[in-house]
Parts: sequence; structure tokens; C-alpha cells
Amino acid sequence: MFGGLTAGVVALPLALAFGVSSGAGPAAGLYGAIAVGLFASLFGGTKPQVSGPTGPMTVVFASAIAGFSGDFRLALATVLLAGALQVVFGLFRLGGVVRYIPYPVISGFMTGIGVIIILLQTGPLLGAKAASSPMAAILALPAAVSGAFSGPGLHAVLLSAITLAVVFFYPVRLTRIAPSPLTALILGTVIASAFHLDVATIGAVPAGLPTPSLPAVDIHQLGRLASLGLALAVLGSIDSLLTSLVADSLTRDRHNPNRELIGQGIGNMVAALFGGLPGAGATMRTVVNIKAGGSSQLSGVIHALVLLALVLGLGPLASGIPLCVLAGILVKVGVDILDYRLLRLLRSAPKSDLAVMVVVLAITVLVDLMVAVAAGVTMAALLLTLRITRQTRIQIKEAPGGLDNRETEQALQQETDFGVRIIAIRGPFFFGTASLMQGKIGALLGARVAVVDCLDVPFMDISAVFALSSMVERCRAAGIRTLVVSSAEQRDKLISLGLDRLTGPGALFTELDEALAEARRSLADAEGAGEPVSTTASSTASSPVA
Repeated sequence: MFGGLTAGVVALPLALAFGVSSGAGPAAGLYGAIAVGLFASLFGGTKPQVSGPTGPMTVVFASAIAGFSGDFRLALATVLLAGALQVVFGLFRLGGVVRYIPYPVISGFMTGIGVIIILLQTGPLLGAKAASSPMAAILALPAAVSGAFSGPGLHAVLLSAITLAVVFFYPVRLTRIAPSPLTALILGTVIASAFHLDVATIGAVPAGLPTPSLPAVDIHQLGRLASLGLALAVLGSIDSLLTSLVADSLTRDRHNPNRELIGQGIGNMVAALFGGLPGAGATMRTVVNIKAGGSSQLSGVIHALVLLALVLGLGPLASGIPLCVLAGILVKVGVDILDYRLLRLLRSAPKSDLAVMVVVLAITVLVDLMVAVAAGVTMAALLLTLRITRQTRIQIKEAPGGLDNRETEQALQQETDFGVRIIAIRGPFFFGTASLMQGKIGALLGARVAVVDCLDVPFMDISAVFALSSMVERCRAAGIRTLVVSSAEQRDKLISLGLDRLTGPGALFTELDEALAEARRSLADAEGAGEPVSTTASSTASSPVA
């Protein structure tokens, strides 16, 4: 109960700040915190997690409002769709997919979100209006700075400085008694009211909850609705599950990722019905809850009920909160989101990982959040493919090397006069390394039998099978019979894809010794018959799959 109460107190200024920052108003932030916080706790899969509006979700929702020219009901439709998609993600057990997103992508993305939040709050910090985009905030910064040291601007700068001092230098031992965001909110509001400072405030906040209603849907905006809804769903899922991992590390427990997505989805759908901001698992509120003793879903429920009680009687009191104070609180949120874990390793981390992080960071700030994630995952996948490709070796030799095979090698060379060659593939055999097979046929000239050793291949995809099939066909055209050695599982896969129709019967093995014995026998039979070895394969065999 104390954990939920503490988390609710911490959530209050953040919910108000996120609501104002999004353009939907402070009440929307409170409604979202109540709906997502309550239903994600009731139906989610992370016991101590506290959910509500977060920086990343607010940034996307703000872009949705701007994209629909201020049509708040259309923006709420994206939240409803995002919640429904999250429920689908959970039902189809996609909760574990987040573990496969490379860390540099997550790092660049979260750091980019932090930079966006800081940039968007520079205007309110200096007493100017909030910009609609990071680039607009950068362009408006000179004008904001020039007006910051006269009249209302100076008042805002003074309040901002006090707020930043409180949230950044607040004694840790006092956090459990009065969290720094709440202290900064109360102190800034009291100072502004007592000294009658000329600063912009959040204005009237409705008391009570609105009547639930379905968001509007415009068929002409379905494409934009779908893309923004998917962006919110994916972002909310990543944000929530990363927070779940943080909670697991603190509690030594394990969350249920699929159930967590279902709970988050239900919470966002309810938030859309009540005109609230979308939300996700909130790291700071979750950590505060755990440190205060919260260990079950009851914490999140109490956190939501605390906010509900405040909403029912807070309206008149909250109307005088200065915007520059809320901006200072959000700047602290933005700074905390920055990924210092990787930023500290800029000099020593692999350059390829740093490149991915920087690209994702730049695209997140300057272009689009979903484009950034897609570009980062694609770039990371290409770099991984390149690394794996460099680790794969395809060698052609007369017999297997190693101490155990020296006698076999010497005997085979003497008996066959290099008529048997072995193609040893070491490492993953997939689309990135399949091209290494090209040109190997030239090194087989003079051979009568080729043995392809795939025993050290951990996995093989369809591109590799096609490359192997092409080599078998070229060998057959040159009068060379091809034998393939692989694991039993890969052998079954090759047969199902039709490779045995190209090689002919009895050409796929699971033991190298058996393949070498067959190579000797095949070579001896061919020399005795005076014909090419490869005629044992069907000349009318069709290409696998194709």
C-alpha cells in the first residue's frame, strides 16, 4: 500500500506534465495514468510494475495530434488501435520478441527519445511556447533565448532554475518522504503564486472523469491511423517489457511478457475511451514502488486510485501550476532516459554497434521513431550477417585434416591420385555465405568424386541449399559425382528439398568415413567401367523446390 501511495504521488506531476507536453491537456495525462495504471496492474504479468504515460508514448501521441491537425478524437483512435494490437501481440505470444532487438537499437532509440523531450521543453523553460517538433525547437531556440531575460521570460527562467535545482540535486534520503518531482511542483507553484509571477500556467483542469465514448474514425485517414497505431503498440510493448526486465532484476522474480502485453493493451484501450494519454510500464514509478516496498499488483491499483482521488478534487488547485515548472520536471525525465550505459563506452565499444546507435539516435530525433527502429534493426542485421560471413570458411582439400585423419588422407591420395576431393564447410551456411560456393568448381578439375563435408555447419537455410544444388549440377555436368555429409537433421531437410534427386541415390551421409568409403568404391567402379562417375545420378533430376 505504501509503495502504491508513493508511486501515485510521483505520478501526479509527471501525468500533468506529459498531458501538457502532448497538447491534449493536463487532464488527459491524469486520465491516461488512471486507466493504464489500473488495468495494466489488474491484467498484466509484472507484479510490481506501475504503468502510465511515459516519455516515448507521449512523443508519439503528440505527433499523432499534430498529424491529424489537432483532431483529438482521431488521435485517440490510434490509442484504441494500439491497445487492440498489444492484446493481439500477447495472444500470439510475441512478448519474447523484444529480447531479439539489438541493444544498440534500443540504446539509440531511448537516447533519441530523451533528446526529443529535452528539446521540446527548451521553449517552456525559457518562457516561450512549446515547439511541435525537435527541429522546430532547435530553430526557435535563438528567439526563445533572446526573450528569456526580460519581463515574463525572466520570471520563467527563475522558476525553471529552481525546478531544475530541485529535481537534479534533491537529497536521496528525502525521496521516500516527498519525491523530488512533487516537491518541485509544489515549490514552483507556491513561489509563482506568492510573488505573482507573470508566467504561463496549465489553466483549468476538469474535475471528475469524462463520460466514456468511442474515438472518431475517418476512412480517409486509415493509413495514417494504422501506422501511428502500430508505432504506439510496438513502442508501448518495448517500453513496458524493458521496464519489466528492470523490475525482475530488482525483485529476483520473472514476469509473464505475453500477459503483460495483454494488460497494457487493455489499459490503453480504456484510456482511449476516456480521452486519456497512452501509457506503458514506467521505469521510474516502478522502481519507486519497489523501493518503497511494493511487490504485487495491488501497488499499481492503489497508485491509480490515488490519482483518481486527486482528479476528483484537484482541478482548482492544479490550474495555477506554471508550465515552466512542468518543463523542468520533464527535462529531468529526458535526462534520465539517456542511455549512459553505452554512452560511457563510446571510446571502447565496437564501432559497428556505435554506428547503429548513432544512426538510430539521429533518425529518432530528426525523422521518425518507427523508421528509426526499422532502420536500426535492418542495419544491425546486415552487420551481423557480415560478421557471420567472415567466420565461415569453405576449403577444398584431398582428405580431412587433423591427427586422426592423416593416414586416411595419405591412403586416399595414393589410391585415388587426387581423384577424390573434399569440400569442408566450417561455420554457418546461409544466404550470407552461400556465395562462397561460387567458383569452387574450378578447384575440382581433375577430380572424379567430390565430398561436401557439412558436419561443422550449425545451420543451413534455403539459399545455402540452392547454392549446394547448383554446385551438384555443375559437378555432374563436369563428370564429377557429389556426395554430401551432414547431420541427420540437415540430411532430412536436404532430402525434403529434393537434393537427393540431384545427387542420385546413396549420396547423402551422416558419417564422413562412410562417405569416403563410398567415394573410393564409386571411383573404383567408374575406373573399371571407363565412364564418368557422375552418371550414377539421375540425368533428369529436377532442381530442389523450384
